[in-house]
Amino acid sequence: MDDQNRNLILATALSFLVILVWFTLGPMLFPEWFPEQTQPPAITAEAPEGTGLAVPPAEGTAGGAPELAAAAPQSLDAALASTTRIPIRTARLSGSISLQGGRIDFLKLTDYFETVAKDSPMVTLLKPSGVPEAYYALYGWRPGAGLAPDAVPGPTTEWRIESGSELTEATPVTLIWDNGAGLVFRRTISVDENYMFDVTQSVENTSGAEVRVAPYGIIARHGKPSNLRGFYILHEGVIMVADGSLTELKYDKIADLETNEAENAAASVVEVAENGWIGFTDHYWMTTLVPPAGQPFTAVTKYTESSDTFQTDVRLPTMAVAPGETGEATTWLFAGAKEWETIRAYQEERHIDRFVDAIDWGWFFFLTKPIFQALHLLHGLIGNMGWAIIGLTFIIKALLFPLAYKSYVSMSKMKALQPQMEKIKETAGDDKMKMQQEVMALYKREKVNPAAGCLPILIQIPIFFSLYKVIFVTLELRHAPFFGWIRDLSAPDPTSIFNLFGLLPWDAPGPASLLAILSIGVWPILMGISMWLQMKLNPAPTDKTQATIFAWMPWVFMFMMGQFASGLVIYWVTNNLITFTQQYTIMRSQGVKPDVLGNILGPLKRSKKAE
Repeated sequence: MDDQNRNLILATALSFLVILVWFTLGPMLFPEWFPEQTQPPAITAEAPEGTGLAVPPAEGTAGGAPELAAAAPQSLDAALASTTRIPIRTARLSGSISLQGGRIDFLKLTDYFETVAKDSPMVTLLKPSGVPEAYYALYGWRPGAGLAPDAVPGPTTEWRIESGSELTEATPVTLIWDNGAGLVFRRTISVDENYMFDVTQSVENTSGAEVRVAPYGIIARHGKPSNLRGFYILHEGVIMVADGSLTELKYDKIADLETNEAENAAASVVEVAENGWIGFTDHYWMTTLVPPAGQPFTAVTKYTESSDTFQTDVRLPTMAVAPGETGEATTWLFAGAKEWETIRAYQEERHIDRFVDAIDWGWFFFLTKPIFQALHLLHGLIGNMGWAIIGLTFIIKALLFPLAYKSYVSMSKMKALQPQMEKIKETAGDDKMKMQQEVMALYKREKVNPAAGCLPILIQIPIFFSLYKVIFVTLELRHAPFFGWIRDLSAPDPTSIFNLFGLLPWDAPGPASLLAILSIGVWPILMGISMWLQMKLNPAPTDKTQATIFAWMPWVFMFMMGQFASGLVIYWVTNNLITFTQQYTIMRSQGVKPDVLGNILGPLKRSKKAE
């Protein structure tokens, strides 16, 4: 490997190192450049005051509807006990519906837990108004001309049960409310075996005149969630698809929306002609309102500053209901985990446009999507996501092998040309121009590409970061075990040199500690060793500065990777070992015999001579 090729590899590796440092230390050193990194203060036992929300304005009015009164701050148990409720019990969900407003406002995901600990509580997705971080879905009707606001049901309407005592996959429930003036409203709620609710709202007109009403659905979130990951490669906030266009708004951006006079709040109003959906997405969970395909609607994103309430609305067109007739409208509510297979099935079966893009694939979706699909397939075949990552590494290396072969052959030829290059340097002396011309002529004559050795490194960078994105954002990697001490491939290796990898009776420094970057686990150490061995395929550079940088690089990377997801480190260790084997084998096939042991012992011998 000549100096030019070595310099290019060095520049690439250093650029890679800069990016890793930026990922790890950037949010701490430059918080103003990472605004979402700052998490809101933890919410205590009491909810903030003024946590009401604004219902959609009535037809033909301006200035928005008045904000609803806030629920009194209370504990979760007290909030659940304060209203009559219908239980929700399915194979994957547990919770209840409040008859006050007919709200779907308490929901747990029975397949998912907060941590990997055996006694960890289940993930709670929705919580009723009045408790910290209230988060719920509600439905109602906007009154048309001639109807008073209290003639239609809203967020505080007390519904009665008409049929069904428990919501399960097999038993829907129907709520009923009679306004006493000739309008009878019903709401039928059903749920499938996963996370999709069907909510059908109807109004029976028994009065003697036509009425105009418009159904709506709202997802309300009181305050910014305290458990935001806040990492800039992950979207958390409002997500919307409107006629094929995907829009994502983080919470700070929602609060910065321009004030809409008709909504009396900071709001964005989008008219959707045929297909779309809107709601809130978290790291792994999502709650969205989805009108059936072909249904026009108005999508609203709103922030009410006085109550610190974020909400998304789906407003269906106004319908005219003649005397003796019944008007009806159905919307779907997805409330659950962003499982790729599940949301892809909804996209295909219910024709929900771009529903699978609720997973934050990022700008490099053309790499992250196929990488995830390959991991998903391998996991289905192998049954272990860690082995699936290793299998994916072998597949990627196999696909890149033709390029790697050409690269390593070129590097071997360049190594074989070293004696001729040394003669050129001696002949040229201090004439750099002459030396470069003769070296390039030698390359051309021997058909050697000096930059070929860098191509595998350059291609590995986007693959590495795409895999990093997949491991960070996809639910399938969350709490996925490998073997032994690796119980969560999306988290760093939990072992540490500070407690001798679990042999000493104290915990390793946590993420908030300044010592966390020095808390290196077994897999990062293996990564450093494998990278060091890979570099020993070639002698150390003659330039002392380059030699020092190359000597330290594996160990710097080891400490940097110590805080990355263990699944990513496992990929890198496997990649390094495969690369070492490929390069060693190809170099020997070209007549070059790498002296790995000699390159390892060389610095020791030189240091002894110096003494």
